[in-house]
Amino acid sequence: MAQIPKIALVGRPNVGKSTLFNRIVGRRKAITDSRAGSTRDRNYAQASWQGAAFELIDTGGLLLGSADPLLGSATAQAERAIEESDLVLFMVDARAGLLPDDRGIATQLRRRGKKVVVVVNKAKESVRGVEEFSAFGFDHLLPISAEHGQGIGDLLDIAMEQVARVELPEEEGAPLRIALVGRPNVGKSSLLNQLLGAERAVVSPIPGTTRDSVDSLLVKDGHRYLFVDTAGIRRVRALKENVDHVSVVQARRSIERADVAVLVLDAAEGMREMDAAIGGYIQDARCGVVLAMNKWDQARGLKLSQKEAELRVRENLKFMPWAPLVFVSARTGAGLSALLKAAQRVQTARYARVTTGALNRELIRAMERLAPKAARGNRPLRLLYSTQISVAPPTFLLSMNHPDDLHFSYKRYLENRLRAAFGFEGTPLNLKVRVRPH
Repeated sequence: MAQIPKIALVGRPNVGKSTLFNRIVGRRKAITDSRAGSTRDRNYAQASWQGAAFELIDTGGLLLGSADPLLGSATAQAERAIEESDLVLFMVDARAGLLPDDRGIATQLRRRGKKVVVVVNKAKESVRGVEEFSAFGFDHLLPISAEHGQGIGDLLDIAMEQVARVELPEEEGAPLRIALVGRPNVGKSSLLNQLLGAERAVVSPIPGTTRDSVDSLLVKDGHRYLFVDTAGIRRVRALKENVDHVSVVQARRSIERADVAVLVLDAAEGMREMDAAIGGYIQDARCGVVLAMNKWDQARGLKLSQKEAELRVRENLKFMPWAPLVFVSARTGAGLSALLKAAQRVQTARYARVTTGALNRELIRAMERLAPKAARGNRPLRLLYSTQISVAPPTFLLSMNHPDDLHFSYKRYLENRLRAAFGFEGTPLNLKVRVRPH
């Protein structure tokens, strides 16, 4: 199959790139904010127009000569996007007019010999001044309003004429969606970059570098993984900017739409209270989970053994003892194959089914060994029938003879018995009780 063409959105900060990205992709995938630098990573999404497929790349703003270390990294990301793209949509701001940085970007694009369409955004508010951007000398110039959706169809018509047409690929099985989550600066972006073999996410020692959730497709050994590198989740009191609040919301949404969440832990810093809080978010979302102890290459210097580290993890995450723990290093790449295999096992467990006969036999044995107590009266609680009613996560319906729900501690006992009998590694289980008088 022919390679899908890549189209990069570039321009100064705050000209509307992320707004246009969201408009074309059809959902609010990139963070939009009125301040410069809200987008720092390259943000990828596959889209189509009139039956032709393409990959759209949103980039951080290009600021020539900026001393800001984060904006400098964003500029490097944007330059990488330009290098790999088949077409550049060079966005400018009609309201602001032609600025020196616009001229500098245009000069860079001409030097690289890229195909360019100049996209004059916010033209609805300022019809005058659009023509001044013709001074760049590029063949195609088009006024649009990304916010109001005006001119987007014409823009896509022109864009698709400039790249090779690749028909929409036939539907493949959905990739395994994996959300990389954790506290700021535990190495999520470094893990993503090591997995992909390309620096797609900005890596910086400054906490909070990643603000967007960046989807990246990895195909390895015949398996397809869609990684979502999310912003580090911090406590509400630690959030200083509105855009950081949006990042946390997006990170939690990424967990909710993931098949498996990889909770990245920091071997150098050890366990923190926030690690357990994020584990709670994962449990609330009912997705699978893998625990990844990152920076394990530093373990020898820290005089830390795997057994000791696992004891600390299990002590702090008592509510998910069934989650597999993998020791990895984003710096060296150690353990990443084991991480992917663990995610596959968890996904298999999420869709596992137990036959009704085997389920009833196991639950009856469990109740004979430890009978549930009725909350009211002396009438004993008795299981009449059980069946699995859904997967992802595995959900079981227990028909009882008494209008009392089972105590949560007893449900946990039954859950542990089911795990011992049938596995269910890395996935939550859901036990529902209904009354069927008998």
